[in-house]
Amino acid sequence: MTPWEIEGVELVNCNCAYGCPCQFNALPTHGHCQANGAIDIRRGYHGRVSLDGMRIAFIFQWPGAIHEGGGKCQPIVDERADENQRQALLTIMSGEDSEPGRTMFNVFASTVSEFFEPAFRKIDMDVDVDARRGHIHVDGFIDITGEPIRNVVTGREHRARIDLPDGFEYTLAEVGSASSKTQGPIAFDLANSYGQFARLHLSGQGPIRV
Repeated sequence: MTPWEIEGVELVNCNCAYGCPCQFNALPTHGHCQANGAIDIRRGYHGRVSLDGMRIAFIFQWPGAIHEGGGKCQPIVDERADENQRQALLTIMSGEDSEPGRTMFNVFASTVSEFFEPAFRKIDMDVDVDARRGHIHVDGFIDITGEPIRNVVTGREHRARIDLPDGFEYTLAEVGSASSKTQGPIAFDLANSYGQFARLHLSGQGPIRV
């Protein structure tokens, strides 16, 4: 396997209720999973290829729980990436250069039966993890808006976090409310559902924990 590492932030929206049961090894809220999001890679590499400043995005759909398989995936890569960077990012996203079950990329790829052709687009995104605010726009594919959960009585911002010491994606995630609309081969609309804001630091061996 080619050694790699990425460090950055992500915003993900799925169709589960706030808290996403999947994070706790429970079944998805509605029995199936739809998710989309993006990662802003502040620093990274794959072998000798620098991935600093690159972005990737993704749309997933599973007919049941993720671990039951049968999923579909639309990978999207930053249009600014050169040929070597494109290949590096797609290899990371495929999970091929990860130890089995140790990264989000390997776990999700193992449950997907249909990968659509990669799209190379401008990925516009701005994410503030601590504030639980962000947006992602990929023309023809993704529009996501994320914001804090609001207390149903007072209307004040409600802060909740998920701590996964042994997770394969993040160590700590801020939970917010997100809405999204996807287009292309995997199209769906989500409103006021699980929004995940997290700082990522990953290698082929899983999250890097300091």
